[in-house]
Amino acid sequence: MKRYRIFNCDFDSRALILAEEQEWTSEIREQWQDSISKIKEGLIAEFGVNNATIKIGNFIDLGPAPFSVVSFHNKFFAQIRYAFTIGAYYPALTGACCLGERILNHLILGLRDDYKKTAEYKKVYRKDSIDNWDLAIKTLESWEILLPDVVGWFRELKGFRDRMIHFTLDTDKDDRQLSLSVIKKLAQIIDGQFPGSQFAVLRAPWFIEGIPGESYIKKSWENNPFVKRIYLPNCRLVGFQHKVVQLLPKLIVNDDFPYKAEKISDSEFAELRNSVIS
Repeated sequence: MKRYRIFNCDFDSRALILAEEQEWTSEIREQWQDSISKIKEGLIAEFGVNNATIKIGNFIDLGPAPFSVVSFHNKFFAQIRYAFTIGAYYPALTGACCLGERILNHLILGLRDDYKKTAEYKKVYRKDSIDNWDLAIKTLESWEILLPDVVGWFRELKGFRDRMIHFTLDTDKDDRQLSLSVIKKLAQIIDGQFPGSQFAVLRAPWFIEGIPGESYIKKSWENNPFVKRIYLPNCRLVGFQHKVVQLLPKLIVNDDFPYKAEKISDSEFAELRNSVIS
């Protein structure tokens, strides 16, 4: 009767607001400009006054941070974005490549015990870390942990990483553009593999569809190793009548409702939930 609803997510849409400009009425434009001014003031306070125009431009070029479930990548990806924004392009570049490798390692080391009966397990079970990206990507692809599109994006990121670790004079003059390309590719991976919502560009197969503004895990995916370890810790098991009393500073959910002890399909849960929130 109940399903896991995602509550813990991480995102930053300020860059999207700064880059947005449309044909609005004078009243709406005035409100938009006021929002822009407040965001810029906040960015200057966060990143410093010196070269503020360049920093704001860098922040806009990065685009919004992925709407991602909270996991092992969020903190370091925020640091990478910070480095790029202040103009530390090479540290941001190397950091993005390293974080890509950390994500692969976290997934393999954290989930490998669920795949002991596979041929790939024999190649990774004794390793404390893995620096062979081809092995890591192929293993996670074989275990069907990485989504198909994400597999391709990781291979593209590997191409950037291979170029970065070998000396080339081009990096001296292309550090900003190269860094931006790598960060955006990593953001694409995070947005695709760790989406915090059913409304992500790449639709993850573990989400129940059809409930506006809310994201739930399908019943059939609850025991999937990836979903179980990455998503469920960020969820609350709730019935269709639950009410969110408070989000911050502490999540409070009222789910003190009588539910029948019966199984229902995901589509039935969505229908029942929509009847409550509509």
